Amino acid sequence: MIHREPAMPPSEPPFTSVRGLSHQVVRLAVGTALAMPLAFASVSGAHATDCRDLARQALPDATFTTVETVPAGGWQTPQDQLSRIMSTPGMNLAGHPTQAPIPAFCRVALTLRPSRDSQIRTEVWLPLKGWNGRLLGVGNFGWAGSLMYYGMATGVAEGYAVASTDTGHDSSTPDGQGGRFTLGHPEKLIDYAYRADHLMTVRAKALVRAFYGRAASHAYWIGCSLGGLEGLIEARRYPEDYDGIVAGAPPNPIVDFNAEQLWAGWMSYHNPALRVSRDRFRLLNTAVMEACASPVGKKQGFLDEPDRCTFTPQQLLCKAGQTTGCLNANEVQAAQEIYQGPLDPQTHQVIFPGPAKGSEDGFSADGKAFPVALDLFKYAAFQNPDWDWTTLKWDTDVQAATRKLGPLLHVDDNLTPFFRHGGRLLMYIGWNDGHNPEQLAGYYQSLLRNAGPVGADAVRLITIPGMGHCHGGAGCDTFSKLGAIDNWVSRRQPPEQIIAARVENGQVVRTRPICAWPKVARYDGHGDMDAASSFACVAPDTH
Repeated sequence: MIHREPAMPPSEPPFTSVRGLSHQVVRLAVGTALAMPLAFASVSGAHATDCRDLARQALPDATFTTVETVPAGGWQTPQDQLSRIMSTPGMNLAGHPTQAPIPAFCRVALTLRPSRDSQIRTEVWLPLKGWNGRLLGVGNFGWAGSLMYYGMATGVAEGYAVASTDTGHDSSTPDGQGGRFTLGHPEKLIDYAYRADHLMTVRAKALVRAFYGRAASHAYWIGCSLGGLEGLIEARRYPEDYDGIVAGAPPNPIVDFNAEQLWAGWMSYHNPALRVSRDRFRLLNTAVMEACASPVGKKQGFLDEPDRCTFTPQQLLCKAGQTTGCLNANEVQAAQEIYQGPLDPQTHQVIFPGPAKGSEDGFSADGKAFPVALDLFKYAAFQNPDWDWTTLKWDTDVQAATRKLGPLLHVDDNLTPFFRHGGRLLMYIGWNDGHNPEQLAGYYQSLLRNAGPVGADAVRLITIPGMGHCHGGAGCDTFSKLGAIDNWVSRRQPPEQIIAARVENGQVVRTRPICAWPKVARYDGHGDMDAASSFACVAPDTH
């Protein structure tokens, strides 16, 4: 599910810098700071221009706010709730258990104003030594509103030129939190939906060419949750922006997905008998695990193949006189409704499926709205801060929200122009995510059908047992997204199998292969359960 992204204040370290610059007025003589020798001045052949000279680039609708040289080890990422999420091993783009040392780089901060109501903060980081010739765009999280500094730090440490944007609003301000920024600001909604990411990419490519004297050989996008959706939008709208896209848990179509996130709360609000405590859902999870987990899964704490689990809540229904270790009829009904997801009362079709088996300990049916999903309807779709979510109509309201936001934020199943450009798309998702991987598998299959032969070597889906939303959970959540997409694009090695790790206290405690769907990792029956070498990727019907 999409989590609210908290504020991330801009960092202003006291390094050699040029501030307050635009492409129209360039002031380079700003005191003694610029008299200091720049760290990269002696680097032979590393780039074609001086970091300070980038402020003279004539970039349309762009104002330079910071141009500075950051010495090796000199960058300190602001610490807040978002940084605590992004610093976890499972979110590390290179799959490292801990953040790699950050080398010296040229930091360029811009504000882009493509409309009168636009104010898009963007940064481009350019390694001073060892640039690998590639550009990386880092996707956002939650409702965005912050720069993704942890992802940028990982990218520059791997030799990439890196770019990030706040998508046009500042989540450190009251009006920039959640979806409030869209209220009465249609241009900001467009920036958030697609314009900020595209312009960031175009401007970053221009700065790369100016700094190094040549264009990036490849450009990659990596993001999860909102960042995954951003990647799909880039592939659909601007198929030539990126050569490789890693889209983790993309909430697409987002109106339907956010409707599903409101479903359990709405259902249990209108029928208080369906309100279920967390301990009852944990009881259900225990029963599901007992019925469906493999010996490896039972030891490690997750379902290996949730889509093959046939256990139903009805099997846990209390018998006459039974009061413990079972669910009453209302609890059974609530669980069934959550698994199913909301129905359109006109078509009787599921709007978006509920979570997969094995994720019950994350269920909630407390009669309350999920805030991030609520914001999409209240602010972005209906432009009404007083909208009462309990009045949500599952046919007309969802349809109205789709008419408003679908053209901006939904991605259809035709990415053929991206594939024909040579683009490669890797999607991944955890089985313990609130987003059911079976829904994403259906989208993946539709992409293949529409693309025909050109799509066969251009798109892959990885489903990860035990992983939560983008990271975490009991499974192996740490793997190199950068390595996977670069091997695919640069070396024509599609990610049929990736070795993932579980990291605890900075140490790898377990490894396991994660497989290109529909294959699954099966234990060989005798090796070390914590070693990837004891597993093989096989077809799911293999016995």
